[in-house]
Amino acid sequence: MSRNGPLALIFHVLVMVFMLAPILIVCVVAFTPEGYLSLPTNGLSLRWFRAIANYPEFISAFGDSLWLAALSSVIAVGISVPAALVVARHHFPGRNILCALILSPLMIPHVVLGVAFLRFFTQIGVSGTKISLILAHVVIVLPFAFRLTLSTTTGLDRSLEQAAISLGASGATLFRRVTLPLILPGVVSGLVLAFINSFDEVTMTVFIAAPGATTLPVRMFLYIQDNIDPLVTSISAALIALTVIVMAVIEKLFGLERLLAGEGGGRS
Repeated sequence: MSRNGPLALIFHVLVMVFMLAPILIVCVVAFTPEGYLSLPTNGLSLRWFRAIANYPEFISAFGDSLWLAALSSVIAVGISVPAALVVARHHFPGRNILCALILSPLMIPHVVLGVAFLRFFTQIGVSGTKISLILAHVVIVLPFAFRLTLSTTTGLDRSLEQAAISLGASGATLFRRVTLPLILPGVVSGLVLAFINSFDEVTMTVFIAAPGATTLPVRMFLYIQDNIDPLVTSISAALIALTVIVMAVIEKLFGLERLLAGEGGGRS
């Protein structure tokens, strides 16, 4: 086994610092006692974390972001699983067109998608509703769920399914007991990635957000247009801490490697 040389290690460290520095700076600024964006040179303070409670619109927007991301990612996975199985197992006219159609939102700027969705939903009379918000988010996260699910279905060992069929397994039993466990890592990975992209989406959502269901990224974007205080950094730091806690709980209960890579994911 060859080891990385000192230049490679230095390069890796610089890349990690480059990636983590903005996150660390945001977390540090969140503890400033000042009323403007600055490093806490005069001591640490929880002033801006306590201030979050004075803005219930941020708390409600967080709830809206959670249910929207959860619902849109589940729907996207529900579409991706049968679509990936069909694409991976069958060759039919329009197969490549179907794949290109599902993956096309990756190639279109979200600003363009936002304007297009706004125009479309206005024409059919659902603009500004939660239904339009859900449909738009399903479209933009579907490529992530589909691509990861397709990667696991493409290399699926069909002999296990054939053995189950020979033993008398029904279609539903075959899928639930054999197929789904085999493709579960791709499904879970697609679900997680779809959830993250939906929760973090702001560019397209600005155009179609419903007055009664504004997501947290959009609410933060609108806030920083008129304010320069560290409230948004404290919200960001709280989200980062919450993410770390959730990942730690999942690792403790299920194991991230087992959940995302499968039973043999860590074996060489």
